[in-house]
Amino acid sequence: MSAMPHEFDLAHATMLPPADTGPRATPNIGILAAQWEAVHEAAAAVGNLAQLGREAPTPEIEQLPHRAAERGGWHYEMVAHGIEDLAAVMQPGLRALLSLTAQGQDTTAAALTLWREFHTARTAIVDLIEAN
Repeated sequence: MSAMPHEFDLAHATMLPPADTGPRATPNIGILAAQWEAVHEAAAAVGNLAQLGREAPTPEIEQLPHRAAERGGWHYEMVAHGIEDLAAVMQPGLRALLSLTAQGQDTTAAALTLWREFHTARTAIVDLIEAN
C-alpha cells in the first residue's frame, strides 16, 4: 500500500492494510506503523462523520510502533494484535457509516459512538507498552 494522502479522502476510508498473520520473531515496524497510521486515518473519517474533525496526535501516539518494537517480546505481540483487532472493528464500522451516509441518513450519533470506542481501545493499546 502506498502512502496515504494527508487530507483524508473518504474513498479510501475502508482501505486498511491486511493483518500480518505470520510469526513475529523480529518486530516488523514498517507493517505495524502502516496499520497504526491506517486505523488513525479511519478514525479521522469517523471523527469527520461525528462532526468532530481531525485529532492532532500526540508524540506518545505517533511513536507507539517504535516504542513497541523497542520493548519487543510480548509487549510488541500484544500491541500488534491490539492494532489488528482495532482495525477489524474500525473497518466494518466505517463501512456501515459510509453506507448510511450515502443513503442520506444522519450518522453523527453512531459515528460518535465508534469514535469513542476507538479512543478507549487505543488507550488500552498504548497502556500495553507501560505494562510490566
